[in-house]
Amino acid sequence: MHQTASDTTETLTAADLHDAGDATLATDVDATEGAGFALGAAAPGQGAAAATSTGSRGQAAGATAAGVAVKAAVVGGSGYTGALLAELLLRHPHAELAAISSESLAGTPVHAHAPRLRTGLSFCSVAELGAADVAFVCTPHGEAAPVVKRLLDDGVRVIDLSADFRLDAATYGEWYGEHPFPELTPAVYGLTELHRDEVAAADLVANPGCYPTATLLGLTPLKALGLVDVVVDAKSGVSGAGKAPKASTHFCSVDSDLVAYGVGTHRHQPEIAAGLAGEVAAVSAFGADAAAAGPSLTFVPHLVPLQRGITATMYARLGTFPLPDAAALTALYREFYAGEPFVEVCDAPPQLKDVTGTNSCRIHVTVDERSGRVIVISAIDNLMKGASGQALQNMNVMLGLPETAGLL
Repeated sequence: MHQTASDTTETLTAADLHDAGDATLATDVDATEGAGFALGAAAPGQGAAAATSTGSRGQAAGATAAGVAVKAAVVGGSGYTGALLAELLLRHPHAELAAISSESLAGTPVHAHAPRLRTGLSFCSVAELGAADVAFVCTPHGEAAPVVKRLLDDGVRVIDLSADFRLDAATYGEWYGEHPFPELTPAVYGLTELHRDEVAAADLVANPGCYPTATLLGLTPLKALGLVDVVVDAKSGVSGAGKAPKASTHFCSVDSDLVAYGVGTHRHQPEIAAGLAGEVAAVSAFGADAAAAGPSLTFVPHLVPLQRGITATMYARLGTFPLPDAAALTALYREFYAGEPFVEVCDAPPQLKDVTGTNSCRIHVTVDERSGRVIVISAIDNLMKGASGQALQNMNVMLGLPETAGLL
């Protein structure tokens, strides 16, 4: 295991689907009711929001130790992400779904809107949320931040599935607009396998989205070898565009087709770039030190006619010479992710059907000796490891629960 808990556990346009796979689609607001789930970037460091709240943490830990279920709330529960989180929480052995909000469905029985959710709860408004140990915020960027701030002020630990706390305030401003609470940015970046200790200690975790999750899990082991240039060709199922219907995601638009979108403008670009940045030890084969700012990055997402799933194929030029062979790289990856319950390094390119409905990421790494590039292929379920499943994994780590609880 890379970082153990015991060490602390019509024509599709960019405008149509600019945020497919972004937390703007996480949602539950009247204009975009049920628009989707957080798919969504931030440097892995902590901002002011990572400061601990001893009272709320102690109460939750005490309740867990005493065998009392942790009270969890879902804000924005009618979209894909929120509804799936509610379903996972209802099955969780140590958690109780205490509240689920929807501004447009307030007062409506949850089961009437989502028959899979076998609960007697009715949707409430955000203002009506009661006491909770932890809250999952599944609302769009810009709208999530005030809700998160209020919950933190009330002593609730928060996992935010929007984009509001993944980037530092300056970078957020470039891609989304001025941040209302810059002092809280960036929060702890909740890519659990890479930041487990920070997640365990945090009151606010910025849950990653699907494209960055698949990409960063696939590329991070190579950082020690000096990433110089990276091309990410990623393909997502239509659920990544959210639940709200639109012409570009109509069956007749996506069936028997494959199209790139958000080329050069997708808001996951800065999130991936932040995750790839950092100090590296290798020296570039081209004579320049590998930059701490990270490699040159080209990211091109595509929409494919599938319900769910993401495959990211990454082409990386390293600063290490001579280039390690495929066997050495596979061994590197297996050592890096040894003991990780949700990451599997495989001997052949992964298939989406092997990760659909799971919280797993399957990774294959090899070398193209002719071009001098490393090829990494990763596959995840964009609704699970790319959103709700990873959020639940982070909750488990934050509350000292078994990390796999409710996910296997």
